[in-house]
Amino acid sequence: QQASGWVSLWGNLHGIEDIKPKKEVELIPYVMGNIKTYEKEEGNPYMDGTDPGFNAGLNGKVAITNDLTLNFTINPDFGQVEADPSQVNLTAFETFYEEKRPFFIEGSNIYDYPVSSSGGFFGRDNLFYSRRIGRRPQYYPDLPDDEYVKAPEFTRILGAVKLSGKTQNGWSVGVLESITKNEKAKISNNGEERKEVIEPLTNYFNTRIQKDINKGNTTIGGTITATNRFINDSTLEFLPTSAYTQGIDFQNFWKEKTYYISLKTVFSEVYGSKEAITELQEAPQRYYQRPDATHISVDTTKTSLFGNGGTVEGGKASGHWTYGGRFTWRTPGLDLNDMGFLSLSDYFNEAVWGGYRLWEPFSIFRRMNINASQWSGWDFAGKHLYMGVNLNFNTQFKNYWTFGLGINRDFFDIDRHQLRGGPALRAPGSTGNWLNIGSDSRKKLSFGIFMHNRWGDDKYTRSFGAGLEILYRPLDFLQISIEPGYNNQKQQIIYVGTFDYNDEDQYVLSAIKQEIISADIRINLSITPDLSIQFWGQPFLFSGDYSDYKKVTDPLADNWRDQYHEFTNSEITYDDGDNMYLIDDNGDGHTDYSFDNPDFSFYEFRSNLVIRWEYIPGSTAYLVWSQGRTGDHPDGQFSFSENVNRLLDVHPENVFLLKISYRFSF
Repeated sequence: QQASGWVSLWGNLHGIEDIKPKKEVELIPYVMGNIKTYEKEEGNPYMDGTDPGFNAGLNGKVAITNDLTLNFTINPDFGQVEADPSQVNLTAFETFYEEKRPFFIEGSNIYDYPVSSSGGFFGRDNLFYSRRIGRRPQYYPDLPDDEYVKAPEFTRILGAVKLSGKTQNGWSVGVLESITKNEKAKISNNGEERKEVIEPLTNYFNTRIQKDINKGNTTIGGTITATNRFINDSTLEFLPTSAYTQGIDFQNFWKEKTYYISLKTVFSEVYGSKEAITELQEAPQRYYQRPDATHISVDTTKTSLFGNGGTVEGGKASGHWTYGGRFTWRTPGLDLNDMGFLSLSDYFNEAVWGGYRLWEPFSIFRRMNINASQWSGWDFAGKHLYMGVNLNFNTQFKNYWTFGLGINRDFFDIDRHQLRGGPALRAPGSTGNWLNIGSDSRKKLSFGIFMHNRWGDDKYTRSFGAGLEILYRPLDFLQISIEPGYNNQKQQIIYVGTFDYNDEDQYVLSAIKQEIISADIRINLSITPDLSIQFWGQPFLFSGDYSDYKKVTDPLADNWRDQYHEFTNSEITYDDGDNMYLIDDNGDGHTDYSFDNPDFSFYEFRSNLVIRWEYIPGSTAYLVWSQGRTGDHPDGQFSFSENVNRLLDVHPENVFLLKISYRFSF
């Protein structure tokens, strides 16, 4: 229990000889038919209430050697995969979604190249984010009111192949190649139809190599990714034509894996039109256009962008006492988002941590650990951006119940992204805590409770969240889980918009009250080893109530109340007819700029019901029913009953799908 590894502790099996494994070739063609039903839209030729569909493709596997396997897919379909969970994102940044498609999950660890270990806003930074392959099209036509459009929801994968495995002499190899289709949207204008390309033909390539040496105590590796788009339409020139990343990593353990040091470096180079590279410079990850930035600026003549990043980390990973330190950086020009995932650039961060672990049972405890950490960050101009500390405690009792709690303190935050390209905004400190309790997970009925709180200095923010996880296994072949959750947040600052007045940008903010109620429901029923039923459903209710509108006057003032001018009743007027706010900035009785009322409620229900039958080993049939209900309302006041009724009134979108595959083995 005191060791730092797991697989490295496995033993070696000796004495088995003269086994000649079969070099198997496996081909699995499939056919799929579906029908989509939804509410008919009068006058829209693409929304008649039903859309039938058909698809066919081929999956395959070839054992190249005993150690290396080639997997491939032609025109894959993932209709049996459950939908992504509902979210409302009010930030400038992209939402990260987990991979659920079987082809990309199997063996994914070899292609994975996280730039840093988990923690902080950069914990998901990775050179390979498989959700880029088959992504949503990145362009949507801007149409007049008398035109209608039908666009694919996702980009079709024409084919993908991957070679992966680990050789007997310690080489781990992963090579992945994929091509996605140039997708087109159909546009109808009074019966005349045209097409516009909304995603270009794109090639994705990823290779990863690692070598274990020194009896597995040392690992050296590298990775290369390449994204190449074949852009022939002027409407798509905002996309880079090509993007390449490289990484080199090294890790070494010593003293029986007690101590370690690791190094990861990444490099990126992106090429494209002037428009594409300008878009990257002004993207939320960078905001080169910030008026207070002294070390970066937008260059509209550039046709390439270069950057680098990495992490150096070391410490003690086993024994009662553990500790470590990390230094990670991302230069302003680093970009990984063509095939990877990058949250932010232009920063370097340091963190140190330590902990004490007890794994020998004593008193009422089975095991226990306590940890503390500290972190701080700067940009490449040397500006101190944030600093925080954390203390947490976790234990398992002898009755197998668990308990954990923690507290963290953020002393300040210079937010360079809240104003969407405007100056950095200083946020005061805040204090948060969390707590979780879990029952014995071995029992037929088990549960977990968690909650978290945050208090901002001088009433800057206040949030509370709580959730419950219930797992019930009444029978060996039946499992039911329910995870309801509630979140409530009040904060004084959220971005509303940027408006031009007297040739100056006016940054308008407001206070907001957000409430979320959601639940994840899962049922897994294994009728026989070959026949199973899985259900997943998620109701989701959100409200956002905006108030106290203000404009930024001194974004770095120490007291947050001195950073803004709150509009008076004579300066802001609500137009009930157009549902807009009108701003008279100079008090002359005329509207200088205006914005829509941002209040809204959002409600959604998503579900998947999958019946899976493996009628012959390796050959499967799927019967799937997916339903979605999505709606919104311009009322930001939270009302559980009203939002539930509104959700029930939404016309459902149903997809019924039958997919059959057959396995040929040679």
